[in-house]
Amino acid sequence: MQISLHRITHLSLLFSLLLFPPSSTSAQPKTLTILHTNDIHASFVPHEAFWVKQTPRPLIGGFKELSSTVDSVRRSVPDAILLDAGDVMTGNPITELDYRGASGGALFEMMNLIGYDTWCIGNHDFDISQENLLKLSRIAHFPTLSANVVNGEGAFPVGNRPYTVIARAGLRIGVIGVTSQMLYNLVNQSSLTGIKVLSPIETVKRFVDTLKSAADIIVALTHQGFEDDSSLAANITGVDVVVGGHSHTRLDSPRVVNGIIIVQTGSNCENLGVLNLTVERHNVTAFKGRLIPLWARTERPATELTRFVDSVQSRIDEEYRAVVATLTKDWVRSNGGESNIGDFVAEAQRDAAGAEIAFMNTHGIRANIPAGPFTKKQLFEVLPFRNILAAFQLSGREIRSILQYFIDRKPAVQTSGIKCRWRKRPDGTGEIVSIEINGKPLSDTRMYVCAASDYLVGEAKRYLGVELRQVTYLKKTVFAAVEEEARKQKVITSTIENRIEEVK
Repeated sequence: MQISLHRITHLSLLFSLLLFPPSSTSAQPKTLTILHTNDIHASFVPHEAFWVKQTPRPLIGGFKELSSTVDSVRRSVPDAILLDAGDVMTGNPITELDYRGASGGALFEMMNLIGYDTWCIGNHDFDISQENLLKLSRIAHFPTLSANVVNGEGAFPVGNRPYTVIARAGLRIGVIGVTSQMLYNLVNQSSLTGIKVLSPIETVKRFVDTLKSAADIIVALTHQGFEDDSSLAANITGVDVVVGGHSHTRLDSPRVVNGIIIVQTGSNCENLGVLNLTVERHNVTAFKGRLIPLWARTERPATELTRFVDSVQSRIDEEYRAVVATLTKDWVRSNGGESNIGDFVAEAQRDAAGAEIAFMNTHGIRANIPAGPFTKKQLFEVLPFRNILAAFQLSGREIRSILQYFIDRKPAVQTSGIKCRWRKRPDGTGEIVSIEINGKPLSDTRMYVCAASDYLVGEAKRYLGVELRQVTYLKKTVFAAVEEEARKQKVITSTIENRIEEVK
C-alpha cells in the first residue's frame, strides 16, 4: 500500500508532539550548543595540512581527533547536539570496503560511536548507488534527512525523512534536511533513477509550517553550498539557523542573512563547528560561532572508536599499499587544458572499452602523483569516484561538431584517439584545419566507437555539446581500467601530446 507524503508528514508530526509536548518553560532563556561538520569525504584518518609552509607539514583531521574534540565539548556542555551536512562518502578507499553489507558502512559505524544526532544527504553519498545509500542509512543510528529528495510517488527512497525533532537542553530543535537541487548535475545518472529533487525553498517553507508547533527553534541542515544557503535564507522565514555544506566554505564566524544564522566548516574533517545559541520565546536572542581546527595528536587514550579506526586503516593499508607502476615524470593534472595524466586516463578508458575515441572530464582527476613508484592508494586519490565505463557511437559529423565545441567553449575535457589542428580566423573564431582518428583522416559518414565515464555520459550536453544515444554501460569502473593499464605498462612515460592543437 502506498502511503502519501502528506500522511507520512502528518504521522511524523503527531509522533513528535507526543514525544516532545510544548514546553511550559519556553519563556525562560535557554542555551544550546550545535556542533557540526560537513563534506567529510571519508577523511577518517589525518592528512597533511597542505597550506602550511613547513616540513614536515602537520597532520589534521580524522575521526579520532573529531571524537576527542566532541567529547571535550560535551564534558562542559553535555546537551550539545552534533549534526553533519552531507558528503560523508568519496575520497578514501574506506568507501570501497564492505561493512555490514554496505560499501563505506564503516564510516557510519564510526559516526555512531562519535554520537551524531542526525545528518543530511549530500551528492557524493549517492556515488555508489541508491541501494548502497539506503544500506548506509540503515547502519546509522541517527536519522538520515532530506526533505526534497523523493521518488515518483512522493515517498522518501533512500531511508531519508524530511525532518527530525531533537529534545535537548530543554528545547525542541526541529531539523529539516535539504539536498542541492543541482543533484542531477552532480551525480551519475544511473544512481538517480526514479529520484526527484524538489525546490529547496518551497520544501523548507512547507516543513517550517509543519514544525511551527513542534519545535522551539528550526535548523535547516543543507547540502547545497553557501551561495544557495544565502538565497534560501533570503527567501524564507521561521528558520533560525542554516548548517550548510557542499561548497567547502570555511566560515570562521557565522554569517547572517535575513536574520538567519549560516555556518559551514570547510571540508575533509579539518574543523569542528561550534555554534552557541541563546533561545528565548522561540527566538534566538544571541549567538556565537567558531571553528575548532582538528590538529591531529599522536597520544590519546584507546577507545572503541580508536581501535575500530585502526583496524579499518590496517585493512586498507594491506589492500592498497601495493605498487601499481612507476612514473618517469610527475603526473600533473590541469584546471582545464590537456595534461599528461589526463591523456593517460583517457587512453586507458579507450583501451578498456575497445573504443576508438575516449573522453574524460578533467575535474574528475582529483590529485597529482610524483615521479617514481606509486601505489593503488595514490591512484585511488586520483580517481576516488566509482564511475562506470560506458561505450557509445558517434558519427564523424558529430565528432567534428564536438571538436568545434571544444574550440569555441573550451570545456574541461581530456581526449584519446583524436588529433585535431585548428587556427583562429581574423574575427577571432576557431576554424578546424584537420582531424585524425588514430592516425587516419576523420570520415564524416562513418560511425566511431567511443568511451567515457557514466558521469560524463550523463553530462554530455555540457561537456561535448551533443546528446548521446544507445549507451552501453560496461562492468568495469574507470579506476579499474586505469589501474589495469598502469599495471600492464609497469613503467609509464606520459607527455602532453597536444591532441587538440592551435596552429598558425
